[in-house]
Amino acid sequence: MLSPEIDAYRRRVEGAAEAIRSHLPPLARGAGPWTGAILGTGLGALAKEITDGGQVPYLDIPGFPISTAPGHTGTLHWGYIGERPVLALEGRFHLYEGYSAREVTLPVRFFGRLGVRDLIISNACGGINLDYEKGDLVIIDDHINLMGVNPLIGSNIEEWGPRFPDMAAPYDRARIARLEEIAREEKIRAHRGVYAAVAGPNLETRAEYRMLARLGADVVGMSTVPEAIVAAHEGMRVSAIGIVTDVCNPDHLQPVSVEEILQVAAHAEPKLTKLVRRLLAS
Repeated sequence: MLSPEIDAYRRRVEGAAEAIRSHLPPLARGAGPWTGAILGTGLGALAKEITDGGQVPYLDIPGFPISTAPGHTGTLHWGYIGERPVLALEGRFHLYEGYSAREVTLPVRFFGRLGVRDLIISNACGGINLDYEKGDLVIIDDHINLMGVNPLIGSNIEEWGPRFPDMAAPYDRARIARLEEIAREEKIRAHRGVYAAVAGPNLETRAEYRMLARLGADVVGMSTVPEAIVAAHEGMRVSAIGIVTDVCNPDHLQPVSVEEILQVAAHAEPKLTKLVRRLLAS
């Protein structure tokens, strides 16, 4: 039996999906189900690749949270990239905005009710691995959850997924290999790496960067992992790509501003768009 809180959450998710379902066009014959995309900090340009569709602000989706983070416009887009039908969220939610882990991942549940089975997640992240440079792409191979919360805590909705989902491979290995192949063909600097998720909103101290490196993290950020956990629970195939926006060398640590992070993300974004566009085409 569901707790009243989880039952209210389920009705909220289903209400949001029902409100949008009537706006979505019938899928073209042979196009397959919708692919979902979550576009992170300063990475909304992929939405411009979507054709033959429409958009709606989060404000107009009943029960949807409102994005307040810099570089997150808060718009749902739908349409096609090539022949692939895509639902793209331009802007995500974070724990540091005051949202719960369930609210942060509400868009993934929303995608699940609309039939999304493939999910692509992007983010801006800090480089722990000192072989990485600003503007490099990181194809996420695994993650470390240091946020202190898990979006699956509470009553489990069995029709959405199992009580104890397996996380042996939260990011699809075939997709990782394909992204690496595309990056080589396009001569894009891209690494396969481990993403550590922290709550934020402050950036880390020198001691914390050293700890993260010892734990095996290649990059660090304040998103992605809650969405990946819920997508795994939903049985979705997940790919995640980060843009390294600053290098976190604890021995030569320099202050970094949000403006710098957005600038690096914007400069590197065309590479990410090219990678995702080719992935969808394949």
